[in-house]
Amino acid sequence: MVEKPTIKVPTVHLRGGSAIRRPLIVLAVCAVGVVGYLARDFLIPTAGAVVLALMLTPVAAALERTGLPNTPAAAVSVSLLALAMVGLLAVAVPSISSWAEQAPYLTYTLERKLEGLRKSWALVKEVSDRVEQAATAAPASNTAATTTEKVVVREKSLLNELASTTPAVVLQLGYAGVLAFMLLAHRNSHRRQLLRIPATWTLRVRLARVMRDINDRVGHYLFALAVIYTCVAVAATVALVLLGVSNAIVWGIVMGLASFVPFVGAPAVIALVTVVALLSFDDWPRIVAVPVALTVIHLAESQFLTPTFVSRRCALNTVAVFVAIALLGWMWGVVGAIVAVPLLILISTVAAHLPSLRWLEVLLADDRPVSEKLAVKPPLASVKRPPPQVRRRRVAAR
Repeated sequence: MVEKPTIKVPTVHLRGGSAIRRPLIVLAVCAVGVVGYLARDFLIPTAGAVVLALMLTPVAAALERTGLPNTPAAAVSVSLLALAMVGLLAVAVPSISSWAEQAPYLTYTLERKLEGLRKSWALVKEVSDRVEQAATAAPASNTAATTTEKVVVREKSLLNELASTTPAVVLQLGYAGVLAFMLLAHRNSHRRQLLRIPATWTLRVRLARVMRDINDRVGHYLFALAVIYTCVAVAATVALVLLGVSNAIVWGIVMGLASFVPFVGAPAVIALVTVVALLSFDDWPRIVAVPVALTVIHLAESQFLTPTFVSRRCALNTVAVFVAIALLGWMWGVVGAIVAVPLLILISTVAAHLPSLRWLEVLLADDRPVSEKLAVKPPLASVKRPPPQVRRRRVAAR
């Protein structure tokens, strides 16, 4: 009988600490959550700028290898991203305006397409209406004037709402762009300054490895995802054009952007485009073909492309990713849902190098801690350990 080899799984224990330490940790986490919610107008563009700077780091590094200085390379990287965003808005805004103007007609068309389904629920609706009439018959005369007054008071045009929110959005975008440019342009000098803070050689090496792994895991991860989701947008656009869907370019772009939000982004866009297909087409085979084509593209990306081209060291616990997306999406909206995964990878990378946070790394890991995967990497090429004579003199001086 052949014995099966045993696999040793490392165990992480929480050690030490006084009785008040854990309550203080809980209070600190709650305080961070409260600050994150109250200061969201400042933290949303800041987090977005950090994520953009990390995503554009490979681009800026490639430009610098061609001989371009740091500042022009950062300016070109941010300018290319800004031009891409302006192009997306130029394509999307006319379509959105057209949909807003045709909203009543689109609603009527959708109701006509779903007439058969509505008739099947006619009995349920009739019973519900009778119950509602019986419950509101008595106070109807007293509340009629109040109801009319409420509608008039709450009426607010879309133009006024856009005019009130646009300046704040423009300021946040400008702040995020400038901060991303500064982080890109001065990243090398900031790295050298940070390495001067630790007093011991061990802490300096650990900090250098943290910054290297952040750039490797988060920066290259985001850049790889940007390339993959660009391919998703192109494939979705081609599929929708072949199926005859109106504004196919817009829906392809939305499909690519929504893919940055795992679990919910792509399915939400597929459901929305299915509604558009119901409004646009009369034949059910074409209506069904639209969500089927987008679902095939989404499955090909999530099951084949991303696992193949994105390193396994970026994989996180599914539950942790879902909770992070839900929490930051509730606190910061769409931007929070997009930056949730990069921030989670950032926290996991830092925790991988701190023994006191190894438990957090284990909780965020998908199968085994990231520190084990990072341990096989070669040592830092830029860090040279001093010779033994110098190390002995330093020890003696202490």
